[in-house]
Amino acid sequence: MKIRAALFAFIAGVLLVPAIYAGNQVMGEIEFMGKSKVEKSSGVWVDGQYVGYLKELKGSKKVLLLPGEHVITVRQNGYQDFEQHVQIRPGEKKAVFVSMQKGPTGAMPAVTAEVKLSVNPTRAAVFLDGLFVGHVAEFQGLGRGLLVAPGPHAMKIALPGYQTFETQISPSARQRVEVKTNLLKSPGKSNEPLITGDGNENNPPPPPPDRATPPPPPPQ
Repeated sequence: MKIRAALFAFIAGVLLVPAIYAGNQVMGEIEFMGKSKVEKSSGVWVDGQYVGYLKELKGSKKVLLLPGEHVITVRQNGYQDFEQHVQIRPGEKKAVFVSMQKGPTGAMPAVTAEVKLSVNPTRAAVFLDGLFVGHVAEFQGLGRGLLVAPGPHAMKIALPGYQTFETQISPSARQRVEVKTNLLKSPGKSNEPLITGDGNENNPPPPPPDRATPPPPPPQ
């Protein structure tokens, strides 16, 4: 009986190892490249799903995709969206070279308010009134903040694997407000592109800002 059980375990192991190896070979990898701080701090979407900012999507946070065609979109506040369609083959590693171009921005209000963020993880994306404006790390700490037009705004903070946080703010002119939260892990599996890693959050240092963050134009 013991010999039969041992033989079964051996056969199962021989069959299982190639199956796991084959499964890994099916996935393709996207390698993102950008020259300047603008590209490296830009947010990346794959097939409409936010996956992180460009600089972090490597190593333990590399993006693995199933074979087929995928749409890569890269966004940065004050810049035109970068979009590229990529065709992934099994086991292929494909490089995407990102170049952001300046876009039209609304007029800067004469008076602004400031939003400070205290959020974990710090690499989460920040959306103001539906527009991507950057990452948490860019708007927290000494000398950092998001300038907005006075009045009501909808704020959303999102990161793959976590529940999206949404709130409403309505700062007065020259007022400083703070948004504090810890994002909660999402239950179960999602349909988002696969990012490898062990699930431990090691927040990277905040990207150094190379410009003031322009607020969105006031509502017409």
